[in-house]
Amino acid sequence: MTALVKRGQLLLLGAALALVVAVSTDGVAMAQPLDEEGTATFYSNRLEGKKTASGEAYDKKALTAAHPKYAYGTKLRVTNLENGKSAVVTVNDRMKRTAQGVIEVTPRVASLLGFAKAGTARVRVEVVK
Repeated sequence: MTALVKRGQLLLLGAALALVVAVSTDGVAMAQPLDEEGTATFYSNRLEGKKTASGEAYDKKALTAAHPKYAYGTKLRVTNLENGKSAVVTVNDRMKRTAQGVIEVTPRVASLLGFAKAGTARVRVEVVK
């Protein structure tokens, strides 16, 4: 009986620990698929210098992005599915709940990926380990 109680307590402790590990410091769940596909858009130049959700100043020339789920500081590889071009970005902002697409990048990243003129692109987003 004692072994079963200890075993049950151990399972409960393990589940609680997994929950703590699965939540980032900003309260956003981090249990994500390793990659996702969808539409990428890019920020307006008018936001230059304004604070992002992480507190950093927005820099249109930086390799940064807004993502609805990943923790700030997460490195993501964004690949344009049309031309194969990719860039590694750092998440430093959140997308608006009404935003369409899977990621929003800076104009510099949009240019590197080849969709600055089009405005959007089909992309794959992968966590860089």
